[in-house]
Amino acid sequence: MARTRRGPAPGSQRKRDEQAYTDLARDPDFAELKRRYRRFAVPATIAFLVWYVTYVVCNNWARGFMDTRVVGHVNVALVFGLLQFLSTFVIAYLYSRHASRELDPLATKLGARYEKETGR
Repeated sequence: MARTRRGPAPGSQRKRDEQAYTDLARDPDFAELKRRYRRFAVPATIAFLVWYVTYVVCNNWARGFMDTRVVGHVNVALVFGLLQFLSTFVIAYLYSRHASRELDPLATKLGARYEKETGR
């Protein structure tokens, strides 16, 4: 059985989508969304990478310090290694909170506008 198309031809829909996205990308709200994202992501990434590189450097060149026992057989290296996991979860939590408060409202507004302009 032949299938019938509904709505505009795929090529015209693609052009309309592209135009809507281009217009949206020029919107000051979109620039603000990117600025808010970078305001969190760049410092968090730098902080985590510095923390991680410090851990690796200490493991390679500060063996005496990393072998220092903290409690029983638990040494500084083990504590720092476990703190790597903890810092990952803390950053994920902070990003989730930041996204909910700062990014999601603006992204929802922009998404609704895009859907309205593209007819989706």
